Amino acid sequence: MILTKAQYDEIAQCLVSVPPTRQSLRKLKQRFPSQSQATLLSIFSQEYQKHIKRTHAKHHTSEAIESYYQRYLNGVGRNGAAPVLLELANEVDYAPSLMARIILERFLQEHEETPPSKSVINSMLRDPSQIPDGVLANQVYQCIVNDCCYGPLVDCIKHAIGHEHEVLLRDLLLEKSLSFLDEDQLRAKGYDKTPDFILQVPVAVEGHIIHWIESKASFGDECSHHAYLHDQFWSYWNSSEEESDSVAEISTVSEKLVVGILLDLDLNNAGKLSSPVPAPFLLTVS
Repeated sequence: MILTKAQYDEIAQCLVSVPPTRQSLRKLKQRFPSQSQATLLSIFSQEYQKHIKRTHAKHHTSEAIESYYQRYLNGVGRNGAAPVLLELANEVDYAPSLMARIILERFLQEHEETPPSKSVINSMLRDPSQIPDGVLANQVYQCIVNDCCYGPLVDCIKHAIGHEHEVLLRDLLLEKSLSFLDEDQLRAKGYDKTPDFILQVPVAVEGHIIHWIESKASFGDECSHHAYLHDQFWSYWNSSEEESDSVAEISTVSEKLVVGILLDLDLNNAGKLSSPVPAPFLLTVS
């Protein structure tokens, strides 16, 4: 799915005043019926994550934490079966899983002799049955399963989608009889940062020489692409440049893989972006 920046901004603007819930996502689909569910979900998630990053600090002051904890205690004191923690997170516009982490950590500080480690907190969030208080365990569970942008459940889903995309991409390369090295093979050769695949024989796609391919299971907006450039892509480009005079290209791929990119991204000619796989690659490479 390829969008112009204006189209992306129109979708993003609709997200400003809606909570991060599945009901909001359904309304978004009704508002933009021509966009795929995967594209809208990815934009929805990315825009919400930007919002959380901007407001994260205010939820972690000592005053805010104590206020949330007391409101939680008062709420479950009145009705322990009610979704107190989930409703609190929605009321203060904070991700339910992150609110659950705040309250869980505060609870353990009060009831344990030593401060809880990050690994203990993470383990309890992944498996709330480990939480020593049954009411809190249920509250945390409700937050985890109702959070569509953060939390261990979302992390598992993203990991599974990413793995699926790599498998689909590998199958496509094998189908086209292209010789390549995958991440495991590259690490064995001593590469510290690796794309999904490096082509042992570069191919030409729409006038670009493709040395390597990186698949992303998220919408390629301007912010994420610049982050990927800084964290990953430039190191790939430098590695390819040392091996060949041809310019390495970025190709974000897939028929089923990439959920979308912006049509008018300015990446300083850093690479070739594609969604879905370009027709020449699908039809003429053999």
